[in-house]
Amino acid sequence: MKENPIKNPKLPHQKYCSDCSGVIKLVIPEGDTRKRAVCVSCGTIFYENPKIVAGCLLTWKDKILLCRRANEPRSGFWTLPAGFMENNETVEEGALRETMEEAGAKSNNIKLFLMCNLPHISQVYMMYYGNLNGGIYEAGIESSEVKLFTKEEIPWGDLAFTVIEKTIKLYYKDLEKGNINIHFDTIIKK
Repeated sequence: MKENPIKNPKLPHQKYCSDCSGVIKLVIPEGDTRKRAVCVSCGTIFYENPKIVAGCLLTWKDKILLCRRANEPRSGFWTLPAGFMENNETVEEGALRETMEEAGAKSNNIKLFLMCNLPHISQVYMMYYGNLNGGIYEAGIESSEVKLFTKEEIPWGDLAFTVIEKTIKLYYKDLEKGNINIHFDTIIKK
């Protein structure tokens, strides 16, 4: 293994091996091209991979369901219900679970709407589109408020994340065209 003295702030700040308690160093393992967190005692490599965020854009009549975030980051700002996937679930299951946790909302028929890469924070968003079952929703523990908004009522200046704004705008563009499509995008932090 080649040692690389340049620290990468995007790598985990793990100091000790979870297998043998040995010291972790940032090195380029033999045959690899990237710095990895590697145990100097047992050689275990700890890979850091992007996180998948799954969520839903649910509609009821002519309105979109939004949640006001109760937690950081961006507490107090509005978002579509979404969050990190858990192990042993499909992306669809994660999107529906997060929607239930954050908005007390269900949908029986969701379809992939947007896959968006956010390489600067090592995330991939998978946003689904569907109908809100029965127009029923309630704030979950991660939301201080949940509400249905018409296009004119959406708090555009108070949306939590660029990817959420992009998702909603793409939805309205598709409505104008008369067809909901699948979109792929990348947001590069400037």
